[in-house]
Amino acid sequence: MDPLQRLLAERACERAITDFVLHLDLGEPSSVAELFTEDGSWEWPPPGDGRRIQGREALRTYFGSRPADRLSRRLVSNLLVTVTGPDTATSTAYFTTYRVDGYETGGPIPAGPPVQVGHYEDTFRRVDGSWLIASRVLHLPFGGPTPTAPSGLTGGPAS
Repeated sequence: MDPLQRLLAERACERAITDFVLHLDLGEPSSVAELFTEDGSWEWPPPGDGRRIQGREALRTYFGSRPADRLSRRLVSNLLVTVTGPDTATSTAYFTTYRVDGYETGGPIPAGPPVQVGHYEDTFRRVDGSWLIASRVLHLPFGGPTPTAPSGLTGGPAS
């Protein structure tokens, strides 16, 4: 593959990884399904709960069921994309998730520790010129329950 084409493919895959967290945290969560191929999958293998969601419509339903009062921010780092063919690539990216449920729209709430730290292993396929996630496997060595926002906080400005 031409070096420029390889670089463009790597960048397109990195963009899909970044778009995923932006759509989930700041956009419409169900829209992350558009970043996957029609047969795309999202999986938490054992020792996780063994959950697997297959297909764009199932992904749309899953991510669309996210609680409306959930506030989250994901940090993604250490992205490494490897182009494996003219229309295929793989990647590994670390993630850290901060989130609470029961958030009332407003300003900041006290920060707590992350609820998840792990990494994604993705495969990508180029479909009609666009690089899409064909599969995402979530590895979660550090994880805990999502806390509820402290009651009585209005989300007002921090002092």
